[in-house]
Amino acid sequence: MQTDIDPRSLIGRKAFDRDGHKIGTVDEVYLDDATGVPEWAAVRTGLFSRDAFVPLEPSEIVDNALHVPYERGLIKDAPDFGVGRHLSPEQELQLYHHYGLDLASPPSPAQTSGDTSFGRIAGHED
Repeated sequence: MQTDIDPRSLIGRKAFDRDGHKIGTVDEVYLDDATGVPEWAAVRTGLFSRDAFVPLEPSEIVDNALHVPYERGLIKDAPDFGVGRHLSPEQELQLYHHYGLDLASPPSPAQTSGDTSFGRIAGHED
């Protein structure tokens, strides 16, 4: 994904699956704590539904919308961790496994021993 985009500008954009079906609207963006790069988006999948986490890499912004290269069913079946708080290293690993992604750099021992700054939300200062 384009790395120079302001992650807060993703919020409110429509999100589509690999087949062009609308999956919802971006609700929140989560940054990698080590790099500050947008890593996950929480997509609101319906009015009375939940947010589904989707990886921002290898997703793309096309025509002012987020296009996620996975099918809608896989996205809606992603682990549900709620939104508005940090993703733990274990939760992030579950998401990586769910989407069949390789974790480029595994969490350090500091991150797996209670570091709650991992997977912070864009625009939220602790």
